[in-house]
Amino acid sequence: MRRVRFLLALLLAPVLTGCFASSGGDSAEDASGGSRLRVALAFPPAENLSPYGADATILSRLGVTEGLTSLDANGAAAPALAASWRRESARTWVFSLREATFQDGTAVTPAAVAASLTHATEAEPAPAALTGAGLTAKADGASDVRVTTDAPDPVLPLRLSSPSLAVLSARAYAADGRIDVVGTATGPFALAKVMGSTAATLDRHDDYWGGRAQAPGIDVKFIADGTARTSALRTGQVDLAEAVPVAQAASLDQGTRAATATTRTTSLLLNAASGPFADPAVRAAAREAVDPSVLAEDVYEGYADAGAGIYGPAVSWAEGKRQRPSGRAEAKGAEGTSLTLATYNNRPELPEVAQVLEQQLEDAGFDVTLEVREYSRLESDALAGKFDAVVLARNTLLDTGDPVSVLAGDYTCDGDYNLAQLCDKDVDRAVAKAEGVADTAERQDAAMAAEAAILGTDAVVPLVHQQIITGVADSVRGALLDPYERTLVGVGTRR
Repeated sequence: MRRVRFLLALLLAPVLTGCFASSGGDSAEDASGGSRLRVALAFPPAENLSPYGADATILSRLGVTEGLTSLDANGAAAPALAASWRRESARTWVFSLREATFQDGTAVTPAAVAASLTHATEAEPAPAALTGAGLTAKADGASDVRVTTDAPDPVLPLRLSSPSLAVLSARAYAADGRIDVVGTATGPFALAKVMGSTAATLDRHDDYWGGRAQAPGIDVKFIADGTARTSALRTGQVDLAEAVPVAQAASLDQGTRAATATTRTTSLLLNAASGPFADPAVRAAAREAVDPSVLAEDVYEGYADAGAGIYGPAVSWAEGKRQRPSGRAEAKGAEGTSLTLATYNNRPELPEVAQVLEQQLEDAGFDVTLEVREYSRLESDALAGKFDAVVLARNTLLDTGDPVSVLAGDYTCDGDYNLAQLCDKDVDRAVAKAEGVADTAERQDAAMAAEAAILGTDAVVPLVHQQIITGVADSVRGALLDPYERTLVGVGTRR
């Protein structure tokens, strides 16, 4: 296994000469003596930095965008652009805004916030955080925004913390539907220039409500290859490198690699709508063929736990509430069954995970064709159900912080990120029941009942629960190593 990893690293190793050359010099200091941060991110923009899809997390991790709320360390809603909120009725919440300024110099007003949220509700496809919400936002006086949902939504403050519900100024929204996030958000750093899917430049937003950032700006390179990101950190070309491959971690000094337990689970998603896995018995055969412990021990070298469910150990309450899946089909022989297994290489362990799965499935009689792409070239085909199986690393609490919302978006008939193409009435019923529960402990119980229903279909096979390794140069202070993977740099991040 380690020899395979070594060979993969050799095959993927790029030429890095000049990768982070800068006309401003290596330190790029401003008049106050601060130095610009140099950051390598794993995922190039897949949707032109639209705030409504996967790119929303890029914007939040770089300190560009904010919503009305954020998530605290315990996963509860915390103030952001909203200083406070109250529930006025079963379907209505009122959010009181703090004084803040957009990066284009205009004020953050109730009308601007309401208009921004309205644009999000009209997006196609809708942000995952809005699945089933039916949200309406209106200005209410000089400092309040009234948000009403079609049905009671007990976790609306959590929902509004989603990176995909960032608040932007009126200038962001063009008449033709395009959205321009350059200089129109509210965070401590403003996008100044975007060079396609290769690089971006950010400058400090000096009027940020949370205080002036210590770094004058950020120079970002999008590097899908994990070996390249790690080498750039090791050779001093960058200050922060996200998603360091497990195979590369040992090449960094112990003080420059930080492992963070996250709510990210890597799963095998089986296409339940078409192809061989439309048959539940064939899905059961694939599930029985897979041994997740091999992945945790050999591929992730201890930086992961074997898959226990959709929610892993970082979701601290989950294990004590987990329920046994029921209604599983009896597995039938898979001899000669052909399938296409797809994954992406932005998270460097995934191709190796897929190779191990390929071998395990073939040992069980399946005939597997493996396809590996960059995520930006994979997502649309995966969402369209063009693969029989997909290996996906998914942060289960990224979109809203609510354990139920990811189930609605990923596994229900109307889910807009349903890579498993699952449409099961029992699953939809269990998720709908969980969505209606307000009490935190009871909602967690309902979420675990819905998890059991989903696992009972065998449309998803949890593989491992990951730790994320971030490369942090010795000179960097204040990097935000977030288990929810929403933040990376902030006001106090500097070098």
